[in-house]
Amino acid sequence: MSGKSENIIELKHISKVYSDNGFKAVDDFNLEVKRGEFVTFLGPSGCGKTTTLRMIAGFELPTDGQILLNGEDISQLPANKRPINTVFQRYALFPHMNIYENIAFGLKLKKLPKEEIRKKVKHVLDMVDLEGFEDRKISTLSGGQQQRIAIARALVNEPEILMLDEHSGHLI
Repeated sequence: MSGKSENIIELKHISKVYSDNGFKAVDDFNLEVKRGEFVTFLGPSGCGKTTTLRMIAGFELPTDGQILLNGEDISQLPANKRPINTVFQRYALFPHMNIYENIAFGLKLKKLPKEEIRKKVKHVLDMVDLEGFEDRKISTLSGGQQQRIAIARALVNEPEILMLDEHSGHLI
């Protein structure tokens, strides 16, 4: 992706209408976010916050409008091709994997060398204050610890954009 735009992400006239029931979740929404900015969506339940995040991430496709990343249209690009990581309300941690395996999962898919994976996992575990927990099972963790693992799993992939959807519920 080239750096043509000063905005890292732009939403241009984004709308999302669900075809099964005709519900308009997002209606002609526009947004510009510059690199390094921290943006928060606030609003009542059902106003389209999560749907908008899902469209940016590529888990939902917009009915209308464009999503630009560094000035390039990614509206139809699949989620796995976008340099965006999302931590959703439900962390989607793998219960059959330990903490290390959960965090390393995306790096293994990228086929990074084992030593590089080890260093990156150690670094993010230090960042979320869970160093030494690598071998623990997900089921033994508190909600806040699980959330920190989900955030570490997102950060370890060094995304251009990190989105958090009601990520702090278990930290309060």
